[in-house]
Formats: sequence, structure tokens, C-alpha cells
Amino acid sequence: MKIGVPREVKPQEHRVGMVPASAGELVKHGHRVVIETGAGANSSYLDAEYQQAGVEILPSAEAVYGEAELIVKVKEPQPSEVTLLGPEHTLFAYLHLAADKSLTEALVSSGCTAIAYETLEVGGRLPLLEPMSELAGRMAAIFGSYHLANHRGGRGILLGGVPGVAPGRVMVIGGGTAGVNAARVATGIGADVTIVEVDVERMRFLDITLQEAHTLYSTEANISSLLPRVDLIIGAVLIPGAAAPKLITRDMLKQMAPGSVFVDIAIDQGGCSETSRPTDHDNPTYFDEDVLHYCVTNMPGAYSRTATQALNNVTTRWTALLAANDLQTACRNQPELLSAINCTGGKLTCPPVGEAHSLSTVSPAEVLELH
Repeated sequence: MKIGVPREVKPQEHRVGMVPASAGELVKHGHRVVIETGAGANSSYLDAEYQQAGVEILPSAEAVYGEAELIVKVKEPQPSEVTLLGPEHTLFAYLHLAADKSLTEALVSSGCTAIAYETLEVGGRLPLLEPMSELAGRMAAIFGSYHLANHRGGRGILLGGVPGVAPGRVMVIGGGTAGVNAARVATGIGADVTIVEVDVERMRFLDITLQEAHTLYSTEANISSLLPRVDLIIGAVLIPGAAAPKLITRDMLKQMAPGSVFVDIAIDQGGCSETSRPTDHDNPTYFDEDVLHYCVTNMPGAYSRTATQALNNVTTRWTALLAANDLQTACRNQPELLSAINCTGGKLTCPPVGEAHSLSTVSPAEVLELH
């Protein structure tokens, strides 16, 4: 198969869809891999390294899309890229379509097959999302702590405190992969951390594995009771493929002290507060209700080499599966792949995305005639 890796064009997105070693393995198995020149540069992978692995360097995104059948990316295609997609393409990337109706409709209209990393579910886990959730969770605690500094607009709280001064207080909403990693870093620097979670069994697990943190059952009343006392909120809510629920209303946020900080990891799926709106690394923060919001939609892109390597660790085997088989055969060999197909054959095939945008969906198995 012909596999293409374009350069990422989302603002401040420095990751690349494939490292030279992963691309080289595909070449060894008889596939042709092409990459846009400079695609790996911001992750410290030079064109020469790809060439040594047997990858062909092409001068533009147009050339990559024109040559390849399977497009391997990191982030969702931007408008300039959507126009390059057609029925002959399979797109493999993070898509987060529940947060973007226009992109959803554009991908369906293109006729391409769009396979989303974040909705691939295996044994109740999201293996292609987990590494970026780990990274974003750790970043959330670090960036949240930094923005509590006065010169960043925060209220001047050092999360870890010092002898004789109480530590700052952190509320992590969601005890999944991102939330656990956020709590781990926050407790590690000495903060007083409470994880708000709705799954009682998950809270029992957190109680054993994160003994330095507290757990609290997630209700509006419980969240509201904490808000006047916390310095940093980390939103780490996830419903696979669906828009994030708005667990914090504007009126609730008004209870926080001016200069408090809210880091919304869930912004990729629309955000978990009524006050959340997407930002980027160039202009990452804004104030609403006197609370500093950090809502960058591609947080791991700031640590591109680490993030690219972590992503490739989990995507490579699935890329190889798609490269070695047509889509029907790949799904028969690995039925879990069906959960990642967001659209194919001009049909929307991801129910949570359809629900988010009031669009009709069909089963991917039906479109692919796998019955």
C-alpha cells in the first residue's frame, strides 16, 4: 500500500504522524511510504533520517495526498487539507469530530474513510488515546501551577506550599487516564488534591493507588462545594467519541476566587465548562468570571518529540494492519477497528458524533457489508 505522512498545519502542532523507525518497518514489509519534506523537523526528525529508512520525500501536502491511499496524521485535517481528501483515501488521525460539526460534514462529503485514534476501543480501553491523555494530564498540573503565578495572572499560590504555609488546592474532574496523571503530578509537588469521579469502582482503585489524593463522588452539589476553596481545576472528563458534558456552569465558576486557574483537557471534545472555548499555544489563556482559563486543544504538541514517540508506540501496529489489508479484511481480522471508523462511503458511522450534531448514523459494519 502507498502510505503518506503530511506535515501538520494546525497552529503550533509540532508532532508528526510517523517516526523514521515506524516508517522503515512498513517499507521492509513492501509498502511505499512518502512524507512531506520537513514534516518531522519540529519533532527533531530530519528528512535524511526518513530517507535512510527508505521513505520518499515529497515537496508538498498536495503531492503526499496525490500519491497515498492511507494518510497517517496526528491532528484533525484543517480546511486546506480536507479539500485534498477523496473516496480513495483512508485517514488515520485524532479527529475529535463531536466538537466540530463542519469538519464532520466535510469529511463525510469527501467520501473518505476517517478512522479516529480516540474512539478505538479495545477491552474497555482507548489505547490510542491513552498516551496523549497521560501527557496532557501531567502537563495540566504543571501548566496550571505555572499560571497561578502573579505574573501569569494567577492569584499567587504556590501549589506545594512551604513549611508553615498550607499547600494550594486542586480539583481534578474525572479519574481516567488524564485525571490520574494530573493528580499524580499535583500530589507530587505537594498540592492538596481531590479527584471528582462518578465511577465508584474507579474511586476505590484511586484510593489504593493515589493515597495522597482524596476522592469525591461527582455531583453538581459536591463540585460546587469545592469551588470556593480550590485554586486550580483540571477538567479531565471523557465520554469516548462524544461531546464532553458541561459539568461546570458559569454561575458555579463565579464561586471561585479571582485569579484561580482552570485547565480544561476536555476542550478537544468541546470542554467541560460553559465558559470553555478553544485556544492555542500562541494565545493559550483568557479570563472569564475572573478565572484564568487554559484551553489549548493540542496540549501534547508542545512536547512534540516525546508525544510523537509515545503515539507511535501504540499506533504502529494499527497502521501496519490497515496497510496490509483492505478495510473489510482489517475489520474482520481485528473487529475492534470498527469502533474507530467515524465515517466511510459518504456515511457517518460514529453514533456519539451523530448525537452531538443531530446527524443520522449507520453502522460501519453495514456500510462495509460485514454481516
